[in-house]
Amino acid sequence: MQKLVTQVPDATGHFGPYGGMFVPETLMAPLHELAQEYEKAKVDKAFRNELKFLLEEYAGRPTPLYRAERMTQRLGGAKIYLKREDLLHTGAHKINNALGQVLLARRMGKKRVIAETGAGQHGVATATVAARFGLECVVYMGAVDMERQALNVTRMRLLGATVVPVTAGQKTLKEAVNEAMRDWVTNVRTTHYILGSALGSHPYPMMVRDFHRVIGDEARRQILEREEHLPDVLLACVGGGSNAIGLFYPFIGDKHVRCIGVEAGGHGIKPGQHAARFQGGALGVLQGARTFILQDSNGQIMNTHSISAGLDYAAVGPEHAYLRDEGRVEYTYCTDGEALKAFRFLSETEGIIPALESAHAVAEAIKLAPTLRPDQTIIICLSGRGDKDVQQVAQMLGL
Repeated sequence: MQKLVTQVPDATGHFGPYGGMFVPETLMAPLHELAQEYEKAKVDKAFRNELKFLLEEYAGRPTPLYRAERMTQRLGGAKIYLKREDLLHTGAHKINNALGQVLLARRMGKKRVIAETGAGQHGVATATVAARFGLECVVYMGAVDMERQALNVTRMRLLGATVVPVTAGQKTLKEAVNEAMRDWVTNVRTTHYILGSALGSHPYPMMVRDFHRVIGDEARRQILEREEHLPDVLLACVGGGSNAIGLFYPFIGDKHVRCIGVEAGGHGIKPGQHAARFQGGALGVLQGARTFILQDSNGQIMNTHSISAGLDYAAVGPEHAYLRDEGRVEYTYCTDGEALKAFRFLSETEGIIPALESAHAVAEAIKLAPTLRPDQTIIICLSGRGDKDVQQVAQMLGL
């Protein structure tokens, strides 16, 4: 029987020393309103049923737990399963959270939604649900990310969203979040901010986790049906950390199940060359929450780098920092080169093209599987598909 999960966050939105609400005074009231509305929605049977219907009939849940037989054979060692979030409508796990939040926006009478996006998958998911419910939609995206994720920019525009290029700073995800928060402060009465990952101010880390735990709940049932025991290892990439916390959370009480999050090692663990917050980060506050952040000795946010736009972020979700402190989840990293090799390996071995984000988790499986026994199992969260990355990868590999 599954053990009880530690009840975090607390009433003030803290996961131990992490999390909280570090926002302008203008946003305190709407955040409290959102938290209260979410608590009501969680126990509202009509809300739960509508979300379940949309996840199944619109988004395509449950997603398969696929036995990667050729990958298992080539690597040796543990049996490998892929949790196929890439098969969801819009091509990634992000639709789980976007559907939950758009229903909350409707409950609160908001007619306009905004979002930030890095790789574009959350932007596409937000534009999709806004179209489905007839809401105005604005997505903020770094200008650099718009260039490397041009396909998703076009998808958002086709769905009726306005995509606003952000040209400040590094022109990537951190700056996109800044612009989205500025918009929200200005338009808070009419607008709901559909934050895309398990980060930011309370109640977002908790709320996003809860909307994504369907990943782990399904994986748990599916692996018990297949193997009649729980997995030995769970693997997921970690940017803000939404797909990872969604997979890990239902297993947190099962101490014998190893949970491993894989951050973006970029060009290597040198200042400004990576986005691995647990490899050189420090405690700080960024965009609403206290957590691990890549910052210099003066507290200034450092430049980050990842081949993957979705992992290229200076902070990590506060619950991940808490789980690391508790020793319950392990965190490692994967370099750009390793991610590229994993991207190609899975494509050629299983006929499945992963998102570059997901390829970071695949890269860790390539290292880990041969060290385990054949009777052990690994589940990889394949958080998204790689259509959006094909042109970028082709240029890098000279294809």
